[in-house]
Amino acid sequence: MEQSIPKRQQEIIIGVPETDQGLTMLEELKSPAFKVAIFGSARVRPDSFIYKNVFDLARMIADDGFDLVNGGGPGVMRAASQGHNAGATQGKDVHTIGLNIELPFEQEPNKYLDLVETHKSFSTRLDQFMLLSNVIVVAPGGIGTCLELFYTWQLMQVNHIAKMPVILFGKMWEDLLLWVKSSLLIDGFINKEDLYPMVVVETPEQAMSVIRVAHENFELENDVSNVNIEKYASACKRMGICLTETDKL
Repeated sequence: MEQSIPKRQQEIIIGVPETDQGLTMLEELKSPAFKVAIFGSARVRPDSFIYKNVFDLARMIADDGFDLVNGGGPGVMRAASQGHNAGATQGKDVHTIGLNIELPFEQEPNKYLDLVETHKSFSTRLDQFMLLSNVIVVAPGGIGTCLELFYTWQLMQVNHIAKMPVILFGKMWEDLLLWVKSSLLIDGFINKEDLYPMVVVETPEQAMSVIRVAHENFELENDVSNVNIEKYASACKRMGICLTETDKL
């Protein structure tokens, strides 16, 4: 019997504190608003090209009326929060949500967040990202960013969460996908279908095009969590945006 795809709102919400802030976060978890998560390095500097690209993308996300979820700290997280905050000043009713983590370095909440919750462990933080997010954008980053990417990917592979678009933002991810295809896929450790939700983009405009396709399908499906992956993939191909296709090996 085919295993059903879980819906985000059917997941058991664990670990949300019984405080005013926690209750607000609980409301966000139950909200039908479309939410985009952005992952990326805490070490990206404000004068970098990556920072500018993430800022521009986050501003577009706010301008389209979508909420944004990020890790709440510096680097890419600050760029996303700042850009989304800038787009929200245009009168859009959107929220910038930060899921912070207690660390001995690098991680203090940035000042551009509407709502922030600090986690003591990466596991609860990642699970909350999964509960909140309808689309994932993965900007350049290091080990922590790879953890976020592969955690999302693995949960979709085993149907613990609904499949959703994962937008790999930047050319650095092409080498990773090449390794996944040439090693994991060829050696039979993953299936071709496991690559399907991944799409590589190089510009904020390309990323936003994919997000809009996902949102259109989200609205058509009238569901707070699931995106019709088949429709999303077909639309991406029509726009000339490269999905991870095994025939490019």
